[in-house]
This record gives sequence, structure tokens and C-alpha cells, in this order.
Amino acid sequence: MKVVVVGAGEVGFHLADRLSKERHEVTIIENDPQKHSMLRSKLNALVVEGSGASAQALEEADVAHADLFIAVTRHDEVNLVACLLAAELGAKEVVAGSKSLDFSRAEWAPNASRLGISRIINPQMVVADEIMSMIGYAGAAEVAEFAHGRVVFLGFPINAQSPINGVSMRTLGNIRGIYRLIVTAISRGDETIIPRGDDMVEVGDILYFVCKREDLPAITDLFGFEPQKTRRIFILGGGRVGSEIARRLAHRHYRITIIDHNLERCEKLAGSLRNVQVLHTDGTDVSTLRNEGLEDADVFIAVTQDEQSNMLCSLLAKRYGVPRVIALVDRPEYLQLAPSLGIDACVSPRTATVSAMLKYVRRGEVVDIEVLEQSEAEVIELELPKESPILGKPLKALGVPKSSIVGAVVRKDGVLIPSGDDHFEPEDHVIVFTLPDGVAQVEKFFA
Repeated sequence: MKVVVVGAGEVGFHLADRLSKERHEVTIIENDPQKHSMLRSKLNALVVEGSGASAQALEEADVAHADLFIAVTRHDEVNLVACLLAAELGAKEVVAGSKSLDFSRAEWAPNASRLGISRIINPQMVVADEIMSMIGYAGAAEVAEFAHGRVVFLGFPINAQSPINGVSMRTLGNIRGIYRLIVTAISRGDETIIPRGDDMVEVGDILYFVCKREDLPAITDLFGFEPQKTRRIFILGGGRVGSEIARRLAHRHYRITIIDHNLERCEKLAGSLRNVQVLHTDGTDVSTLRNEGLEDADVFIAVTQDEQSNMLCSLLAKRYGVPRVIALVDRPEYLQLAPSLGIDACVSPRTATVSAMLKYVRRGEVVDIEVLEQSEAEVIELELPKESPILGKPLKALGVPKSSIVGAVVRKDGVLIPSGDDHFEPEDHVIVFTLPDGVAQVEKFFA
């Protein structure tokens, strides 16, 4: 696939790096001359110097023959102009990043479509969506829903009190028929593996599995993942992410307290958010937060622009008895460190945005995709074509790529958590987990 990326910021660079490693033909357009030598040394990609809003730069990047054009500079205007030009030149799929809510809301989508833009992605809204999903699944470090919520993919941290600590995959497999789940992966330190029969669950692991949503209560009880009632939520950071989460949660009748150190922002929040308590203070002002009920909170969410502050304040909240803390963190080393410090879940704006964009990269009938925060493994929902050669054959005879595992099969008449004796049918939706090095094989296998 020929991909053109405009903007070599966090998202643009990460996307170009990932796609070039997957051997896509990648071109990156960057206006900052100080970045050009770095891009050429670190990326297996063509680097074009210039603005994404420049017709000359787009022609040099051969946008007319691009299968996918993505504009993710810091400037919405540049992204939109670049996408309009790319669509006019003939790029097949055109995706824009936008910080403005005006362009990214669903009601503006028809306008974007008429202009030739496939989708406008707002990083803040993608992050808000992910955090909202986490709140609905107490205790989970990673959450993804597929097939309109009928299938859930969850990652749960394992502690010393967990009844499955020290249990082998073979033993878990013996109860699989009762509880209908598939363990897809274990994250241990900086390594993520697809476990086999003799692999053991250990303290500190994050255990990932797929199940039907309706079976989740029984499964979480089996694993010792105690359900927690969520009523009181503290949010640190009143920016776009924090205010959007507060707005949505208040609409669902949670008790919300939002904290920000900026007085002007607090005044705006107080005027725009209904049924939300606004505190003008710092996230490290433990005395004030305790006076306002921090120790009665069920969840603490830190979403400021300072990821170190997010981690520190989350740990303080944990120290004072908040059962669950969620932090906005982007640096890979922080994402790996956070679970060992006691932070229950992290959300990376970069990973969440890239996940939203990868849907347009993956070959085949991709319906949805989720990238794991820590390992960058992928969970993909795709529709099998009617003429697929893998239809009608037992899964155990198909030779599914070793770095992937089929977690669920969705049909019109229900959801199947498959065994090796099950088979695929035309138009099945398949939920597949794959490690990063297996993406190309999965695409080829299910195409």
C-alpha cells in the first residue's frame, strides 16, 4: 500500500515508522527543515520537504497514486487544505486529524464526505472514548468492544490474591468450555506473548482475553476481578479531554469533581458543565482534595498535558485510597513503568489516534481495530469475503498464523467463542488478536 503522511509530530512519525516497518510504501511530508535529517536516518520512507498544503509538495509525494493520505500536522487548517488537495489529485482514502470539535463531530461527517475526506479524527475525542470505555469495566487495564458491544476484549492485571495466579494455560483451558473465553495474550514487563499450554500466570502480568459481554460477570468472578460500583469520579485536568469526559459522565448521573489549576478555565468549566463540581487547585494539593471527598472517590482520572504530573497525581490518589486510577501517558517508557507503580490503566493519545487511523491501512474488510497501549499488538474485527478459501474448514486445520489467535466469531444468529473444531461461514465477522510482527500474515490469511 502506498501511504502519504503529512506532519512528523508524535502521531505522524509513529504512524510512518509503524507502516514502513510493515513494508508499506511510505512518504512523509514535513515542513520543519530541522526534522528532515532525523526522518531520513530513522525511517525507511521517502521524505518530502514542504507544506502539506503545497500542491508542489503533494505532487512530489505522488499523492495522485496514494492508497491512503493522512494529514496530522498541528494545524487543522493545513490538514484540511492538504486533504482537499489530495482528494482532488486522486488519493483513494483521505484522513485528517483535527483538534477542533467543530470538524470532528458526527454531524459534520457528511460535509467531509462531500469534500472527498473519508474521516476526520480528533485525538482528544478518541482518548475520551477510550477512557469512557474503561470506566464501564471496573478493574480493566485495557478495554475494547467489538460487534456493537456484543464481544469484549479486556486486559486485567494479576495480583498476588488472584485465584489464577500460578495457574497454567492448560488448566484455564480445561474450564474454557464452561465460561466461554479465549485467553489471547499475556503482557509481562516489556514483553507480550501468546501463551501456550505450559505458560503460567504470574503476579504483575496483564492477562488479555476475549469473551461475550453477557458472560463477563461469571468470568470476572472466576478470575477474582471483583466488580466495583462506580459513582464518584475525580478528573484532573479541565482541558478538552477532561471537560468532555466530565460532560459525558455527568449526563450519566455520576458524581463528578473536575480539578484544574487555571482560574479562567475553571470559571469557564463552571459555566458550561451542569451537575459538575469544579475545583480551582493543583492535583498535588492533597489537603484540599481530601476535604472535597477524594477518599470517597471510586475513580481518579488524570488527563492534563503533563504526563509526569498525571502519573504523580494518580499515585497520590491511589495512596489516599482511590480504588482505581487512570492516567493519560504517551511516552513508551512511562507506559511500561506505570503498572508496576500501581497505576491501574493508561491511555496514550498517540496510540489511540494511530489505532483509529489503522482501519484505513489494513487490507481486507476491516470493520474495527484496536491497538494495545503497551505492546502495540492489534485486535482486529474483519468480515470474511464470501469467496474466502478458509470457509467451511475446521480452524485447527487452517494453519492460523502463529503470532495471532482467533478470539471470537460473530454471526447474524449470535457470537461464537470458537474451538479448533469450529469453522468459518460466509460473512462471518472474526475478532483476531495479533502481535505486531504478525499483522501482514493476518492480512494475507483473512483477505
